[in-house]
Amino acid sequence: MRTDSSPGTLPAREHLPAAPAGTPVLDVVIPVYNEEKDLQPCVRRLHEHLVRTFPYAFRITIADNASTDATPQVAAWLAAELPEVTTFRLEQKGRGRALRAVWSASDAPVLAYMDVDLSTDLNALLPLVAPLISGHSDLAIGSRLARSSRVVRGPKREFISRAYNLILRGSLQARFTDAQCGFKAIRRDVAQVLLPLIEDTGWFFDTEMLVLAERAGLRIHEVPVDWVDDPDSTVHIVRTATDDLKGVWRVGRALATGSLPLDRLTRPFGDDPRDREIKDVPRGLARQLVGFCVVGGLSTLFYLLLYSGFRVFSGSQVANALALLVSAIANTAANRRLTFGVRGRDGAVRHQAQGLVVFGIGLALTSGSLAALGAATSEPAHSTELAVLIAANLAATVLRFLLFRAWVFPDRREDDSPALASYDTTRFRAGEVADGSWRDATVQLLPVRPHDTDSRDFR
Repeated sequence: MRTDSSPGTLPAREHLPAAPAGTPVLDVVIPVYNEEKDLQPCVRRLHEHLVRTFPYAFRITIADNASTDATPQVAAWLAAELPEVTTFRLEQKGRGRALRAVWSASDAPVLAYMDVDLSTDLNALLPLVAPLISGHSDLAIGSRLARSSRVVRGPKREFISRAYNLILRGSLQARFTDAQCGFKAIRRDVAQVLLPLIEDTGWFFDTEMLVLAERAGLRIHEVPVDWVDDPDSTVHIVRTATDDLKGVWRVGRALATGSLPLDRLTRPFGDDPRDREIKDVPRGLARQLVGFCVVGGLSTLFYLLLYSGFRVFSGSQVANALALLVSAIANTAANRRLTFGVRGRDGAVRHQAQGLVVFGIGLALTSGSLAALGAATSEPAHSTELAVLIAANLAATVLRFLLFRAWVFPDRREDDSPALASYDTTRFRAGEVADGSWRDATVQLLPVRPHDTDSRDFR
């Protein structure tokens, strides 16, 4: 999993303001490989639809994935005839590779792609990109599995698609409904930050993009689509499924090990209402309480198991001290990562030392409770000891959370913001960016009617 490129912050979402006619607002990429028969009718149909219905200037980019038939010639003819059509030639195959190359070089503020067979009804194109133009969302996808979608396809593809999405939900906790529909769009400023993190160059590319975007807290808009299966599709189902499962394993492992710096992308825009300061309401308190309770519950079970084990060969005070020590180290490490979102090794030793101080307070509470129990009865039952320890641990847990939040893991996001803003967002591999135009937060746009730029009437 690529980790060499540091992501950066993104500008606040804004409605793309109006500007001079001719500036392309939308760049629709059509990745093709040996599609000499379908390419011309597809591009003409898409071009006619955009001229007739799309209120902004647009561009259609044909991304040729090293075709060996007459596809490059057909693409060149279309580019020569239609001013809004361009062609881009790659010498290597891979849909992800094509999208990365074209999106990296495009100057349009909204980037989209669709399959050459146009299985998705084009009436969904404007609803797909409208939330990106308005600034409401960061990415948009067409969904064949939404309740209001109307889909015509065979049971085999239906089963594969639903099974794949169940795998994504179960393994990567994905919440989007359809990862494989070839009908997606993304804002250019978002693509600038996400593209360096995506490793796949084939069919898994957009699934990986969606998973990383969702984990980073970006907003994904879903559009129900009307979709008719293409019986002549050249996609190799078995090989594609195998590659997708390998990709799921790779991304899942990277997320589990924390090798992806997605914490730097979480809520990157600064316009999330949950980030607004409200008097007397600490930020992130609810999420931290849930995480702390989960870790605390597991730690308590771990502590009780350790205590029962140590009690076999030692007294209650020694068993309690050993069980608390081991469980406290594990508890501090778990809360550091899961509850308070601290990653990396910086400060780990200091956090553990502070955690041991907190452990000492817990030890005093539980040891004092055991001492009080011993003073009350000479030979307390084991179940009574456990009940007293549970009650003492509940009191120690409340105190531990307060100390963790205020002393061990205080909220330093405001102090860290200058460093976060200094990340370089233009570090890409060679050939991925044509110029520095992505540094602009917005592009001036102006609604354009079809007859303003083209005298032909397609109606």
